[in-house]
Amino acid sequence: MARMALIVGGSEFDRLFLGVEFAEVDGDILYVLALDEDLATELEEKYGTHIATVASQILKRPIDIVMVLPKQLTLQ
Repeated sequence: MARMALIVGGSEFDRLFLGVEFAEVDGDILYVLALDEDLATELEEKYGTHIATVASQILKRPIDIVMVLPKQLTLQ
């Protein structure tokens, strides 16, 4: 996460990555969960390539696709 903070800047990082979960890697796809649909879209469009690059370095395997999905809220 610190690497992404350096790329996007502190305040932008706080806004975009609050509550983000790196959920799963399936092959070369990294699934990321964001708080809502707007943040998911913005993260994927603006920073998907950067996230893939950082994830590839950390995981030491190629990550070619980053899919950012909104978390599903369940009300009980």
